[in-house]
Amino acid sequence: MLLLLSVCLLAQPATCHDEEIPVGGGAANAFICLRNSQSVLAQWQEEHPEYHVEKWRCASRGAAPKKL
Repeated sequence: MLLLLSVCLLAQPATCHDEEIPVGGGAANAFICLRNSQSVLAQWQEEHPEYHVEKWRCASRGAAPKKL
């Protein structure tokens, strides 16, 4: 599963991009992805303090959309 993020710069809120983060050690279950997503989001946010997560969702690797 992938955690799909739409993130924007705090200093320039109109400057946004999408991120894809693998979640759950190959877990193919959306529930497991959602359960693990909070800690993954917190870690990503800590590593990227200049960004704000606007929206996020889980998706299977083969079904990940081009844009969130």
